Amino acid sequence: MSKVHTVAVLVGSLRKESINRKIAKALAELAPASLDLRIVEIRDLPLYDEDIDNDTPPAAYGTFRSALKDADAYLFVTPEYNRSIPGALKNAIDVASRPYGKSAFGHGKPGAVVSASPGAIGGFGANHQLRQALVFLDVPLLQQPEAYLGGAGKFFDESGELGDSVKPFLQKFIDAFAAWVTLNAKD
Repeated sequence: MSKVHTVAVLVGSLRKESINRKIAKALAELAPASLDLRIVEIRDLPLYDEDIDNDTPPAAYGTFRSALKDADAYLFVTPEYNRSIPGALKNAIDVASRPYGKSAFGHGKPGAVVSASPGAIGGFGANHQLRQALVFLDVPLLQQPEAYLGGAGKFFDESGELGDSVKPFLQKFIDAFAAWVTLNAKD
């Protein structure tokens, strides 16, 4: 059997029943056996502050950074707030990338971005701003298929089940991501 790659999943929305959290969970269910997707919570991270990131940084910083360092790959699933990434996700990226020279990201570990929104453009702005930060952090990103999921409020039925309209695309995406992770794995 081939190696199972652990994927740290960062969901940009803090809401427990958010569309993006539901999409992250759906991707975990659709993922091939070669991927183990695990949501890494960002809710309890204090705002990044270099003054508190010293010899004894907040415990939440350490737990979060360890989860990212232990992962083989990263998957970001995010909404768009004001044509940008949510503040909580930006904070998580800042926490993980610090202190300078000790980033929990990078080292060539592969990643991918999914943006979803009830609006028509599917979080295009957030997706691209996130990609810009991740390129700087040395996270090679899956290029195709691009995942801007517009109209995402209609993807789940009243019981929370993923509808058939988007399932084929999500399957295509997660299969492409699995191939990307295998190709770029840092074993």
